[in-house]
Amino acid sequence: MARVLVTGATSGLGEALTLKLVKKGHEVIACGRNQQKLDAYSDEALITTLSFDVTDPVSTQNALKDITADFFVLNAGTCEYVDVNSVEASMFKRVFDANVIGVSNVVAAVLPNCKSGNSLVFVDSLARLLPFPRSEAYGASKAALYYMAKSFAVDLQKKGIKVKTMSPGFVKTPLTDKNDFPMPMQITSEKAAEYMYEGLFNNASSVYFPRRFSTIIRFLGILPAFLRHKLCLGMAKNVQRKSK
Repeated sequence: MARVLVTGATSGLGEALTLKLVKKGHEVIACGRNQQKLDAYSDEALITTLSFDVTDPVSTQNALKDITADFFVLNAGTCEYVDVNSVEASMFKRVFDANVIGVSNVVAAVLPNCKSGNSLVFVDSLARLLPFPRSEAYGASKAALYYMAKSFAVDLQKKGIKVKTMSPGFVKTPLTDKNDFPMPMQITSEKAAEYMYEGLFNNASSVYFPRRFSTIIRFLGILPAFLRHKLCLGMAKNVQRKSK
């Protein structure tokens, strides 16, 4: 059985994956900020909990400096949407702090203890593939995360440390429950956890789910830029109509 560290383990994808792993008999180090949720794991013998904020480099380093695992699932993150009539630079910072800098804080803390055969698993998003309306901060952060992962994959290959990316579509979580626009082919967090679990233990370096939706988005992502722009303009107009 594997030992798996999961950040963002107190909600959404992270929580669902934690429960899936335990059900399959794996040991999980569940990391998060919600102490009440972490306490709820206390009766589960296969779960060890760590409470810290990934955006705080000192607390992240202190929490993880002695941790070893087979898989490090870098899942913690957030999402906020841009209002072009009132762009907040501070909002971009919040999103990048959680989705990019937070991940780099975790990597910096765990990498010294990683050994050949271990895996770093970066959870990005299919949103990085298209210029979706109002997604300037979120999509850009996930694109940066994907690039970070693929660059680490190059530099860590000689050490035998594997790097995977996981790119989900729309998943029903407390974060997406706040969305005020249609989310086609949305899946439950439990179904997403099944895809993630399968992805952890296969040989794929990039995992996309759900399969049908991700196939469509990946195809649209390779269209010429002017077609992608036109497509997303149509999405923006549709969102505006629905919000009126």
